[in-house]
Amino acid sequence: MATKELKQETFLWEGKDKRGNKTEGEIIGRSVALVKADLRRQEINPTKVRKKPKPLFGGSAKTKITPADISIFARQLATMMDSGVPLVQSFEIIGKGHENQGMTNLLNTIKNDIEGGTTLSEALAKHPLQFDELFCNLVKAGENAGILDSILDKIATYKEKTEAIKAKIKKAMTYPIAIMVVAFIITLILLIFVIPQFEQLFSGFGADLPAMTKAVVALSEWVQEWWWAMFAIIFIAIKSASMAKQRSKAFNIFLDKYLLKAPIIGSILHKAAIARYARTLSTMFAAGVPLVEAMESVSGAVGNFVYREAVLKIRDDVATGTQVNAAMKKVNLFPHMVVQMTAIGEEAGSVDAMLAKVADFYEAEVDSAVDNLTALLEPMIMAFLGIVIGGLVIAMYLPIFQMGKAVG
Repeated sequence: MATKELKQETFLWEGKDKRGNKTEGEIIGRSVALVKADLRRQEINPTKVRKKPKPLFGGSAKTKITPADISIFARQLATMMDSGVPLVQSFEIIGKGHENQGMTNLLNTIKNDIEGGTTLSEALAKHPLQFDELFCNLVKAGENAGILDSILDKIATYKEKTEAIKAKIKKAMTYPIAIMVVAFIITLILLIFVIPQFEQLFSGFGADLPAMTKAVVALSEWVQEWWWAMFAIIFIAIKSASMAKQRSKAFNIFLDKYLLKAPIIGSILHKAAIARYARTLSTMFAAGVPLVEAMESVSGAVGNFVYREAVLKIRDDVATGTQVNAAMKKVNLFPHMVVQMTAIGEEAGSVDAMLAKVADFYEAEVDSAVDNLTALLEPMIMAFLGIVIGGLVIAMYLPIFQMGKAVG
């Protein structure tokens, strides 16, 4: 059974530097032991390390580091390096100007490592939750080639593009779910609080209720009695799915295969995976990373287990001397246009440029598909809400209409 990875937290520390002077500060880490080891590497003898207490009422300081924070940092660092600002000074400037305290602490830790003689790639690799293998490999390639400023610019562009496409996919997935949740809540409110009021009114009619009204009243009574069981089942289902997604590779493969075959959304996910593949491989090529090593990083960036397995097969084929376009054709996941453009790029010696054009095309396709999906879903969702909520309202007013006709 795999051990659970500890999440990064902020720790307060006190200690003595190599001159024996008392010093203190904050540092990001996973445990007290690891933080102490990190401080000792910085030639600080820690005397006290403890978790930073959380504010009583939540506080206003943001400490969680998001992928968007890393994307912004990459662009800021690329801009400063391109302007000739020294690396350590760049970290100091960015850290002091950051609103996210967690990000400030992280940048200060990395800056201290660099001041101690650690390379940027090695300092970043100490924080795998924020800087993945791809990020560190690109930085390392830039350091080895002496073109760190240029590589940082490519990394910044890559992060901005990938975060933009992630946001689009998230929008496509969450918009209909959010609407359905709202519809579910409104329906529950009607069934638990509104319909019982009508039921009391109908009890004095002394006549048979319409079948539709009887059905809604019976549903209301069931929900009032078993609402706790319904919520328990929903909670258990969501929790089980979340745990399975975190721990089960088989579940993730099944889920990704199913989503790729889903109508409308499946096409968007295919295009997004191809865009990520092309963008990542293009960036790695441009940085001079060896092809087989690049494929390893690309496999972790495509965002889908089906495509990940395909990229690993491509890597194995390329390692035996197969051309990239031929290996891509064998996995039968990439459209003919993508394979042909890769082949042209290989023949012309400009694979990175060709893949960048492929990425631009498919990113635009994802944008267009998500916008079209939103436009398509809006009338469908409105119709669904009208049928569900309107149906409940009509069911409640049918006896009143019948009574009005009888009186007339």
